[in-house]
Order: sequence, then structure tokens, then C-alpha cells
Amino acid sequence: MPTATSIKLDDELRERIRQLAEARRRSAHWIMREAIEQYVEKEERREAFHQDGQRAWEGYRQDGLHLTSEEADAWLAKLEAGEDVDPPACHT
Repeated sequence: MPTATSIKLDDELRERIRQLAEARRRSAHWIMREAIEQYVEKEERREAFHQDGQRAWEGYRQDGLHLTSEEADAWLAKLEAGEDVDPPACHT
């Protein structure tokens, strides 16, 4: 069940939201909720990307397995050319 939350907005931002809501034929509430939802989803993706990077770095520190940028570029070029190739094997 949704619960109410209050937020303090300056007059300028509140007016911008009102104008946008009017132009989109939506309520100001809908505009704000949509904006918050999109922001949270974007930040969750950013955090997941950061966590993936942290895990990859820890994995590298533990086992040293890696690809060179040249190896990765060559593999990506093949994929871009439409070839269905597996990624190259990592090495130390």
C-alpha cells in the first residue's frame, strides 16, 4: 500500500513541474513519481555496475586472470562484424 511522503520544492521547480504536468495532461504527482522512479532505477543500475567492477577487481587481485585490451578489441571487432565467436580465454 503506498504511503504519502512530503518533499520541499522551491517555487521555480514546483512551477516547472506544474507546467510540464499540464503539457503532458498528467498530474504533478504523476510527474514527480515518474521522475523519482526513473532516477532510482538509473542509480540502481549505476550501483550494480560499480559492484560488478568491484567484484571483477577483487577477482583479478585473487587470480590475476585477464585479457589485454588488444585481445578484447579483436574479439569485439569479430562480434561487431557479425561473427559468432566465444570470448578469448583469460590468462595470467
